[in-house]
Order: sequence, then C-alpha cells, then structure tokens
Amino acid sequence: MATCPSGHQSASNDFCDVCGVLIGAAPSLAAGEAPGTAGSGAAVTGAVPASGESCPRCGTTRAGQFCESCGFDFTRLGPDTLDPAVYRSAPPLTGPLPSPPAARAPQPAPIQPAPARAVPAPRAPAAGAEWTAVVSADRAYYDSIQAAGGPEAAAIAFPVYCPQRRFRLAGTEVRIGRHSHSSGIDPEIDLSVPPADPGVSRLHAVLLKAPDGTWSVVDPGSANGTVVNGSEIPQGQAVPLRDGDTIHLGAWTELRVVRGT
Repeated sequence: MATCPSGHQSASNDFCDVCGVLIGAAPSLAAGEAPGTAGSGAAVTGAVPASGESCPRCGTTRAGQFCESCGFDFTRLGPDTLDPAVYRSAPPLTGPLPSPPAARAPQPAPIQPAPARAVPAPRAPAAGAEWTAVVSADRAYYDSIQAAGGPEAAAIAFPVYCPQRRFRLAGTEVRIGRHSHSSGIDPEIDLSVPPADPGVSRLHAVLLKAPDGTWSVVDPGSANGTVVNGSEIPQGQAVPLRDGDTIHLGAWTELRVVRGT
C-alpha cells in the first residue's frame, strides 16, 4: 500500500485514493509518525464509499474517493459535474411526483344591484300647448234628445250632411254660440254656419283657459243646457276639461277638445 505526499494510505500507486494527489515517489513515514500526519497534509475524515462503482469520466472501477485513472472526485458527483452523456443516461426518477398546487377557482365578483330608475311623474300640459275644438254632428246624442221629447223636438231633423270643423283655442276666453247682429255677439266658435243647430243659444257656453294651460267650460245660462261627458253641468260653474273630453249642446252638436292641432 502506497502513501501519498500528504500522508494518506492509498491502495493505488499513482494517485492517492483519499486526496487524488499524484503519488510518484512518496516519502516513507518517519519512525513513530502516525499515518495521516506525515508532511503538511491534514487527515481527511469521513467514510470512503463502497467500491464497484464506475467513474463517470473514464469508466474505471471505483476503489476509493478518487478515480485511480483520472483522479475524478466521487464526492462531487452531481448534475453539474457529470459528463452530459453520462447525465442523460442516468436512470429516471421513480415514485409519484408531487402534485402541483390546486388552482384556486376564481371567485365571482359580487353582483351590484342596478340603480333604481326614476319614473318621471306625468307632466302637466305646458302653458303654451295648443288645444283644438273639433265640432261635428252626433247622431246618438240627437236620438237621446228625441227620445226625451219636448215641444220642439219633433220639428228638428238631423242634418243630412255636417262636415267636421276644427277651431284652434287661442287667448284666454273662447265663446261658443251663434253670430247675432242684433245682440252684437260674434263668438269665436260660430255654430250658425249651415247646417245650423237650432238648439244652440247665441251665447251658449264659454271656454276659459287656466294659468297652467288647461281649459274649463262654463254655461252662462243657455236655454237647453250643456252636457260634459254625458252629464249636464250647472250654470255659472266652471268645469275642468281634459284631453278628449266631449261637450254636447243644442240638438246634435258635439264639441270635443283635444290637446294639439
């Protein structure tokens, strides 16, 4: 058995099995000098791996810590020291691989309640909105007058033809009646145009405009009365009108007020 310059006992005669130093002509131990203390080298501690393993660099059978042919240090064996060809031939890892951490399911964003939609309140008719009076002959109203009877009802005939007429309500007061030279009445809605309704008084009713743009009707004292939506109104009392309300007067005349032209 050879001794390296550092004092290590080596089974190999060319390179030290412990430190890998070239042995060459190694000096003999002095008498009484303990192995591992010769020269200036320090003793290496630790168990030497079992032999029978091949050197990954030159293939020589391992007999100690260092390869006897190329001096490869078996304690440094790892992916960073192995030859690429040897590293690629390493046996694959066995056993189950650790499972990757389970991905967290995305949390749904909280549902924000939709803002409540404000429902606009119905607007009152604008003060400048236009209103129109539509005048026509109403056969059903005429039949109800005839059914009620009266001293002059039988002598009044329903007109064969009565075209519809439209009057735009302007100003703050619109009179309904028949034109009269003798009394000086010239109503804005003149019903004396043929076919004239004999049951309409010269000043039968008056339409009055309110500050908010709506209209009302007043019967100042007609001979045959004024009916709004099927009910006779008291004389001298203003009755509010809505869009589409009907006013009946005379023997067959219907006057319907509508908002707009």
